[in-house]
Parts: sequence; C-alpha cells; structure tokens
Amino acid sequence: MKKIQVGVVGATGYTGEELVRILAWHPNVAVSYVSGKEDRDIRIQEIFPYLKNRLDLECKAFSQSEAIEKCDLLFLSLPHTVSMQSAPALLKAGKKVIDVSADYRLKNVDVFEKFYKTSHKDTANLKQAVYGLPEINREKIKSAELVANPGCYPTGSILGLAPGVKKGLFDLSGIYIDAKSGVTGAGRKADKALNFSEVNESFKAYKLFEHQHVPEIDQELTRIAKKDMSVIFVPHLLPINRGILSTIYARLSKSMTTEELEVIYQKFYKDEPFVNVYPKGALPELKNVQRTNFCDIGLRVHPSGKLAVIVTAIDNLGKGAAGQAVQNMNIVCGFDETAGF
Repeated sequence: MKKIQVGVVGATGYTGEELVRILAWHPNVAVSYVSGKEDRDIRIQEIFPYLKNRLDLECKAFSQSEAIEKCDLLFLSLPHTVSMQSAPALLKAGKKVIDVSADYRLKNVDVFEKFYKTSHKDTANLKQAVYGLPEINREKIKSAELVANPGCYPTGSILGLAPGVKKGLFDLSGIYIDAKSGVTGAGRKADKALNFSEVNESFKAYKLFEHQHVPEIDQELTRIAKKDMSVIFVPHLLPINRGILSTIYARLSKSMTTEELEVIYQKFYKDEPFVNVYPKGALPELKNVQRTNFCDIGLRVHPSGKLAVIVTAIDNLGKGAAGQAVQNMNIVCGFDETAGF
C-alpha cells in the first residue's frame, strides 16, 4: 500500500509532539512536513531525540505553500482560534484536514464567540466539519474532508454517558461530571500557574460554570439524546503530567443493578477497539490508559438502584487529543482503525 504524505502543523506542542511520535511509527504514513514555534534552523529529531533514525525533517515556522506541496493530509495542532485562519486554504487545495483545536467543534457561532472570545472566521467550513468521536460518528468521519477532533474532557465525558443517554436510562436534568486532568492538558506554554512548584503537592478546581468544553459536551449529548441537555461540569487540575479521570453521577430513570448497566454498556461498545468496559463493578485508573488511545469505563449503581456512578479514564494526549486524531485519520483514509497504536 502506498503511504500517504502527512504533515503536523504545531509539532512542538504537547499534542503535536504526541502526533509526531505516533505517526513516525505508523505503517501507512510518511511524515513529510512539520512546523513549530522555532526561531532557529533545527530538525525535529534534535528537538525530540527519540526520533533519531526514524524522522529527520526541518522544523520551522508554518509555510502554507510548503505544507500544500508536500502533504495529502494535515493535522492542525494549533492554539484555539488559529486553525480557522489556515484550514480554508488547505481545504481549497484539496487536502484533508484534522483540526485538533476547538475551532470547528461548536456548530453555534454565538456559543463559540462566548467561550473563545472571538468571532468565527470560517463559517463555511464549520458547516461541513465532522465531529470526530469515532464511537458515535464513524460513518460521517469516513467521508469527511475536515474533522473536528474532540476536546479531552468531552471525550471522557461523552463516552461515559453515551450508552445511557442513547437508551434513555438517565434523568437528563441532573447529570454531574467531576473531571480531573493532568497538567499537559493546558498545552506547552509559559504560565506561572502551571509551573512545577505551583502544581506539585496541590490540587484545585477551576473554571466552574465557564469551561469552554461544557458547550461541546452539551452539544453532542443533545444530539445523542435528541433533546436539549445541559450538564454540570467541574474540572480539576491534578499534579501529574497526563491523564483524565472523570467521575460522572447520573440519576436513573428506572431502577437497575450494576450488572444490568454493565451489560448495556458492554453491548454498546462491543465492537469498539479503544473502549474497555470493566466487569463486576471494577473501576479504572489512570496508569492503565496513559500513553494509549484507550478509554476505560467502570460502572457502579447505588444499592438503591436509583443512581449510577460512571468512571472513565483516558490519556488527555492520547484518546483525548493526538491518539484520537490518528484514529480519525485511519478512518478517513480507510486504514485499519488500530494502525499505529
């Protein structure tokens, strides 16, 4: 099989680095272009020495013309509100684009402006963008020219809730998501609040009722439920590098047992290569999913039979970002969905 030529724009960020790492070993891909925030002539294997003898490309500021010339498909691993400035020209040139930022996730431009503090600059392509959560949108992803890769918190939250929401098992008026993320979720940037000495030996909640991932979760759950949904979402910062553990509380619309709920979830995800539903009330932990593309799910029902607690674990750079982006590429290109992992 001829390898496709792939580029990573923003290759020096945490997610960009993870993309390059996975793609460098992908059997169906040749990484032909990388760009990053560099003010000197440097090669990607000098920035990330573990790529020595595997990938040797110049890494410099983004060149639209060079990216178009060298690539069939491009990953945009850029800060929010930046991708929509570059994607239109790439798409017009016939390139497939997987955007890892939030620029094409929210269909309502007013909601986008409220949470990202800027108007949307590419509403034409926003309409055709496909939300890239394979477990609920695989068929649309197959024919997509532009994939909006989901956020990390929404991935764990939506996968944890989708089977129950689809089956009408939950009281949709009171769903609570308590999510905890490692520090790399904020990106590779200079921020005092993310310094080791500020994060180590501490733990905090942040952005209550104003986190930008809330409308994304609501949008996709509303689509699944076919009725308006609004969750209560509280994110926390863990003093670790990577991983997201989400504990979700949902009142059941009818009484059931843990075993009955597990059967429903296992049936829903039985053909999904990257979702593990734990049996017998077992609960996931972050060390089991770090540096993978898995979402592990554990379930417990309160002895009253009226409350479900769902625990999901993902790697925020894996299934929550770069891993899922590569999974989407595999689907778009018709590769084995597990290729590269």
